[in-house]
Amino acid sequence: MTNETHPEIENTMQFTKIGIALKDWPSLSESERLSTFNSMSEEEAQDFFDSLDSNYQADLFEQFDRNLKRRWANDLAYDDLADILQLLDHEQVEETLSLLAKHARVEVMALMAYAEDVAGGLMNSNYIRLRANMMVEEAIRYIRTQTLSNVETIYYTYVIDTAQKLVGVVSLRELFGARDGQKISELMTTGDDLIAIPDNMDQEEIGRVFSRFEQVVLPVVDEEFRMKGIITIDDIIKAVEEETTEDMQKIAAVESLDAPYLEVGFFEMTKKRLGWLVILFIGQMLTATAMTHFEAAIAHTVALVTFIPLIISSGGNSGAQASTLVIRALALGEVKNSDSLRVFFRELGSGLFMGFILGIFGFMRIYFWPDANVAYGMNFAKISLIVGCSIICIVMWGTLVGSMLPFLLKKLRFDPATASTPFVATICDVTGIIIYFSIAHALL
Repeated sequence: MTNETHPEIENTMQFTKIGIALKDWPSLSESERLSTFNSMSEEEAQDFFDSLDSNYQADLFEQFDRNLKRRWANDLAYDDLADILQLLDHEQVEETLSLLAKHARVEVMALMAYAEDVAGGLMNSNYIRLRANMMVEEAIRYIRTQTLSNVETIYYTYVIDTAQKLVGVVSLRELFGARDGQKISELMTTGDDLIAIPDNMDQEEIGRVFSRFEQVVLPVVDEEFRMKGIITIDDIIKAVEEETTEDMQKIAAVESLDAPYLEVGFFEMTKKRLGWLVILFIGQMLTATAMTHFEAAIAHTVALVTFIPLIISSGGNSGAQASTLVIRALALGEVKNSDSLRVFFRELGSGLFMGFILGIFGFMRIYFWPDANVAYGMNFAKISLIVGCSIICIVMWGTLVGSMLPFLLKKLRFDPATASTPFVATICDVTGIIIYFSIAHALL
């Protein structure tokens, strides 16, 4: 037997340890977290820190002593450090910046000037710069010296001119496959084939660009096409995860949480949820108000009340389906505001067809299998017709409301995800009552 451990087993043990720590992290106290982190090897600590949510990273970084802060501040990529500093108080930010070298401090402060959810806030300013008139062998020698420093990625090199404007991109495969004596200008991708991201582009749109062009890294430029930095696929994956989480919370009528679930205080969590609940509650009160206007129809045929849950739930369900589909299509860039009319007619036909199918089921249920406990009176056939027609209209209406509301919100510069399922359902409940009893009033 030997005491040596196989490298693959060591890697498995390392990732298992990190996985356990990540799982337990939310339930640990601050002192326990720091103790757990300090017990890790340097390599484990690096992998673990990279795996943490930015809020947890900031909390942990805040507990470091001055020497540990200095080490981590200088080891972290500029964009990651900027994200952490944006979550700390002013004193902590000033202290950390003072621990950086002058050039690093300038780079981090430049990144902090951007909003966290735009390209400028996600990019890293460490990348390899080349000149178009460089020879291939000269560029390779230069790259070898640059990779010793804190360069984010070396999949691609970026060709810039004297005004710092991006003029081309060269992959390492193209560079090392080129003949000696060739110039960088002969190899670089330029013109319409050059893909770059504006520094003010939203992270959701950036995710769509990465997905569409299947890239692992993309350059970021300002409005003058000056090179500002690069965004890598791992940066945008984290950003898209945060964006998706925020959209899911909004769809459920909850304000987006600024911290992990277990880190949000009781009153903060209540405040995030109560606001929308009050709005929806007031909206539902309009349902009762609407019903008071149809007291005569209800008194005339009490059996109509029996089918109210069936009617309003049909509209709410169809609206929720439509809003979820359209919100996701907008998020993925599959549809734009200019497609709203096309979506309208598509959902009109879909809602009418689904409403007709459900309306037939509703009609048949009442007409052929009446409930002996419900007093239909002399209006047996009419009630069947009222319910059937109401379902058709309400399902169609719910589908239109659910599909058009996200477009309206986007046009008004609100997040389409605000067209939440409960919000659409509340609108459909109120209007569904009006449609139902209006049809009943007309046919009875």
